[in-house]
Amino acid sequence: MKHCFILLFLLTSLSLTAQELNITVQIVAQNIASTDPTLFQEMEQNVEEFLNGTNWTNDDYEDFEKIEGSLKITISDEISTTAFVGDFFIQSLRPIYNSSQKTPLVNYVDQGVKFEYRERQPIRRSEDNYFDNLSSVLTFYALTLIAMDYDSFSPRGGDEYWQKANNLINSIPEVIKAADDKWTNGIGDQNRFWLIENMLNPRVKPFRQAFYEYHRLSLDAMTLDMDKSKAIMTSAITAIGQVEKDLPNNMVVQMFTDSKHQEIIEIYKDATRGEQEKINAIMTSIDPSRADEYNEIR
Repeated sequence: MKHCFILLFLLTSLSLTAQELNITVQIVAQNIASTDPTLFQEMEQNVEEFLNGTNWTNDDYEDFEKIEGSLKITISDEISTTAFVGDFFIQSLRPIYNSSQKTPLVNYVDQGVKFEYRERQPIRRSEDNYFDNLSSVLTFYALTLIAMDYDSFSPRGGDEYWQKANNLINSIPEVIKAADDKWTNGIGDQNRFWLIENMLNPRVKPFRQAFYEYHRLSLDAMTLDMDKSKAIMTSAITAIGQVEKDLPNNMVVQMFTDSKHQEIIEIYKDATRGEQEKINAIMTSIDPSRADEYNEIR
């Protein structure tokens, strides 16, 4: 009887530690001829099981609370039958409270990722130890999705996971960083290194506060008090515009506009003339490549 009780307790405990992610994975390798296609099928399943089957936090998640999203890996080059180059397209969504709608949090492409994958190769959580580049890249983006989600629900709520992502970068061997300089500050200002540098940079604190206000205080309350929620959103976008002025070309503001531009356009089509002009000016300033799109809100 005692053993039955212990078994029941263990089963109950396992059921309470649901994983946080619900990510659909697709691997596209249409132009790769030498490698057996079954390898990519296995990798697709392995990646999905890794992302969705790992407990990334100590929090309990119900199924409806899981972070939804997708990862599309397009293999662009075959270095060998076990070494590849691919573009990683990562997206995630967050439910909007008091509605049936969802809002995009992450919409990002990491281009030209070099990695190796062999048959039955394990993918391992790599926060503090380096195993291989694929494991590190996938762990990095799992932590990013969770950190962004937590930041949207509480002020700087993702700190723990941004720090874990920072620890991951610090654990990458120098020889690996030389082969994949997106782990370093060596190229541009739009890569994995700069994402973490920005998120932990004190000068970006106003962005993270505004990110929380945009979601929790504005979007989540939009059906309850439209005017107040829109005023909060306008204030949040204004703060994000100021962060761009203080730290030009930073990565986090670019990620924000990549995921939010269409949503902002739709929301402000019904705003006051003054709000429309203000938001058009801010968004055109921080996201000039979409200036013509933002003109739709005027």
